[in-house]
Amino acid sequence: QVQVMESGGGLVQSGGSLRLSCAVSRTSFSIYAMGWYRQVPGKQRELVATATEDGRINYGDSVNGRFAISRDDVKKSVYLQMNGLKPEDTAVYYCNVRIYDRSWSINDYWGPGTQVTVAS
Repeated sequence: QVQVMESGGGLVQSGGSLRLSCAVSRTSFSIYAMGWYRQVPGKQRELVATATEDGRINYGDSVNGRFAISRDDVKKSVYLQMNGLKPEDTAVYYCNVRIYDRSWSINDYWGPGTQVTVAS
């Protein structure tokens, strides 16, 4: 069973920085895309950033210019550097991984989430 695990969340002051990491294990199939989403209670999960295998990167409007995503395919990991954090960035951040299966269909896997809290 594929495992996805985030790390690096925590409490930071407004204007500060955090770096999230996500590692994928227990799969030998190619990874199509890796990314980050976030969710606050009572709201839908929203896109933070994604990176595909062919280098396409997409950011959510609210983080564009402040956050940077990177992936290491050898380590099967994806990272999110968050700078200029604001209180409204407070959320649970989830790692999402889209992996090909034997028939080249794409399956979604999620980590359990890591809490990021930005104090004003």
